[in-house]
Amino acid sequence: MTRRLDLAMLLVLTFSTGMVDAIGYLGFDKVFTGNMTGNVVILGMGLAGAEDTPVLRPALALAFFMVGAALGGRILGRIGEDWHVRTTIIYAGVAVGCAGLAVYVALMPNPEVGLAGTIFTSALSALMGAQAAAARRMKIADVTTVVVTSTIVGLASDSRLAGGDSVRWIRRALAVLLILIGAIAGAATLMINQWIGIAFVAAAIAVVTVIGHRGSKKRALAAAAEESVHA
Repeated sequence: MTRRLDLAMLLVLTFSTGMVDAIGYLGFDKVFTGNMTGNVVILGMGLAGAEDTPVLRPALALAFFMVGAALGGRILGRIGEDWHVRTTIIYAGVAVGCAGLAVYVALMPNPEVGLAGTIFTSALSALMGAQAAAARRMKIADVTTVVVTSTIVGLASDSRLAGGDSVRWIRRALAVLLILIGAIAGAATLMINQWIGIAFVAAAIAVVTVIGHRGSKKRALAAAAEESVHA
């Protein structure tokens, strides 16, 4: 039951990644803030001189994502795969950071232009890097929250059509579907205003944080009660 709850929460975060990537790519000059594979490809095309392909923002997004992931790894330390108070700190920080960016975008006259847009994509990439580090530490197979390429490979190569047993096909299909729906939702919010999608992402991550933290406290109390019984 515990791992199923963790899986559900990571699927919600996968949805939020679809949103932020759609917002970054469509609203902030072709920059992915969650899927760094996309940024590496865009950066390569830009360095080759492809027309209307950015270089600075994808490069900074990549660098700040790594900084965020490194910081997340430092905070998490050597905790195991179970939800820890440090996991709560990471996700809470990401939620607060996304909320702050939503306010930043709402107050800026033209948040996608020039330095303002670069600050936004760099900061959001750092937050997504920290989130990805925390998600990775939870070790839910096939759900990384930031990329679904390997998930799609597993879904196809382990399918019955390929002679496999379709192991974990439901979670794999859900991860792909949710990042797709997230991208649709992110693109839709841009039709109204950029800040709305980021605010929604902040709220989603906040909900995941609260549920995860409460779940970990319940598990700790249950473990303490069981110890007292056997003592």
